Amino acid sequence: MSEILNKAVEAITEKMAGAALNSSVKFKIDNEGSIVVDSEGVRGSDEETECTLIASLDVFTQILEGDMNATEAYMTGSLKVEGSM
Repeated sequence: MSEILNKAVEAITEKMAGAALNSSVKFKIDNEGSIVVDSEGVRGSDEETECTLIASLDVFTQILEGDMNATEAYMTGSLKVEGSM
């Protein structure tokens, strides 16, 4: 797993601390790989999930750091969603 994905896994794990998730979500980052978040935690993986969010590294980083609103990214086409929201 790349250093970028390792840092993203750490950041998402911190943000998810104490949260319970009853579904599965994959963040697919163009040209980097994928991160899965589910009831088992956060990890680099490309396994099947109920929902997949697809974005460039730049967009994903901006959303993660709070510099871009995920709804705005979706509405402008910068963030794509596949599966069940």
